[in-house]
Amino acid sequence: MRRVAVIGLKVAGGVLATILVYGAVTLVQVWLASRRDHAHKAQAIVVLGAAQYDGRPSDVLRARLDHAVDLYRRHLAPYIVVTGGRQPGDKYTEATAAADYLYTKDVPDADILREVSGRSTWQSLSSTAAFLKARHIKDVILVSDPFHSLRIGDIASELGLDNTTSPTRTSPITGFDAATYMGREAVAVAVGRIVGFRREAGVKGVVA
Repeated sequence: MRRVAVIGLKVAGGVLATILVYGAVTLVQVWLASRRDHAHKAQAIVVLGAAQYDGRPSDVLRARLDHAVDLYRRHLAPYIVVTGGRQPGDKYTEATAAADYLYTKDVPDADILREVSGRSTWQSLSSTAAFLKARHIKDVILVSDPFHSLRIGDIASELGLDNTTSPTRTSPITGFDAATYMGREAVAVAVGRIVGFRREAGVKGVVA
């Protein structure tokens, strides 16, 4: 019995060590991805949604949109895709607030595509992938906060989008808050890579 107990402890210790190493490696990957900007010529720029207040983008969303406008003006892609549905109690979708803001930056309506149903990162990217594929668009630049880069890239790849990430550098999320988000992202990426991001997000629908 003692030998069995010793073996059990060794196995448990080995499993714990593996989990810790895997988590640490993933955290480093999240951090490295947050520091890289891979923007290049693509077919569309996809902006991940964030909070809006009665039709006005939050500071977080505005920073993402400003970065997307910069990429657009550099002629890296002809379209900007804004994402995000309506949260409980909201009058406006995140995508609508984002599109209205882009108007103030002189982005033509014809160059703005909207995904208005997603209420999570996976849902927004899933819906975006579906309607972009219908337009024969697969090559995209993903714009969000730096800590978000690795996960959105992995999710987009799972959904069949050829993608690069170009995070905003003007986000109000900095310092300890950014480090906290980075830790959460590392956990989400670690779990998503094992079980799949669709399952990790708790979404049943499958995008073909």
